[in-house]
Amino acid sequence: MCAHKRLKRLLLNTELEVSNLNTHSKTFRWLLIGVLFLLHLTSRAAYPDKPIRLVIPSGAGGVTDLLARSLVLQLTKELGQQVFVENRPGASGIAGSVFVANSAPDGYNLLMVFPSHVTNPSLFKKLPYDTVKSFQAVSLVSNVSSVLIVPKNSPANSIEQFIAYAKSNPTQLNFASVGSGSLGHLAAELFKMTTGINVAHIPYKGTPQAMTSILSGEVQMYFVASASSALPLIQSGQVKALGVSSKERIGLLPDVPAIAEHVKGYEVTGWNGILAPAGTPAPVVERLYQAIKKSVKSPDFAEKLRQEGALGVGSSPLEFQEMIKRDIVKWAEVIQKAGIIAE
Repeated sequence: MCAHKRLKRLLLNTELEVSNLNTHSKTFRWLLIGVLFLLHLTSRAAYPDKPIRLVIPSGAGGVTDLLARSLVLQLTKELGQQVFVENRPGASGIAGSVFVANSAPDGYNLLMVFPSHVTNPSLFKKLPYDTVKSFQAVSLVSNVSSVLIVPKNSPANSIEQFIAYAKSNPTQLNFASVGSGSLGHLAAELFKMTTGINVAHIPYKGTPQAMTSILSGEVQMYFVASASSALPLIQSGQVKALGVSSKERIGLLPDVPAIAEHVKGYEVTGWNGILAPAGTPAPVVERLYQAIKKSVKSPDFAEKLRQEGALGVGSSPLEFQEMIKRDIVKWAEVIQKAGIIAE
């Protein structure tokens, strides 16, 4: 029997019982009905009581997609309901984002975002949603460091040597990226700004093409998105890793210094986090946050993160929301100064 029918029957029975009482107190009669109604509300099925969709605003097979598919296995265990991935690629993550922004704020349509979420406001003149106001932050899931690599025959063997090399060859060096406005592009532009070097940008269609360009010496610098994708080339000596973009060194490359050790204040990380539509009830957000926090710490997911060179975070909704706001401002300045426009 559905909930509203049970309630109707309960109230009807209560009316009959109360009418048989030897009292004419209408106050008592309605007070009793009200108490029973509140008891009914508190006995309703807790969230979630049906499957949850996690939208990935990019295609299948990428790092975000792989991490999401590993994460939903843990979330399904923690929440007691199936959590499934749905890829909605297109327009630098905008297509999937607008779908979730326009979904009901009930916790059953979630969005896994990455840095394009905070750079899109500066790369596109108009978005079909407000990057901050249209969403409720749930949790930052993971961070991953980019790696600055150079050809094996580069004269530079350290960050300081590369900076000196670039300054002695102004306008003669190039760097690769997987596209204008990509995180690797922005990481390189920030590196240029903080060190005062002049290196030209050459965008490629994807990681394989960018890797080929660094191997052939066509470009002299490349911020590869994650250590895991560059690790075989680094270990085989086909490229040299000069630094990682995170604030501290990473486990996969413990001997490679953080760029911040030589360039004060430099920090760039890729990340993945989960958002819900704005207006999602606080208890639902809290339930999701606690499930994510536990999932990130699970051995299986932690191992998946390690394989990708990533670190689990599981931040609070407020912490994630503040990070989004900071990154919007940070990258807006870089994009404006570098004159970057979306492809």
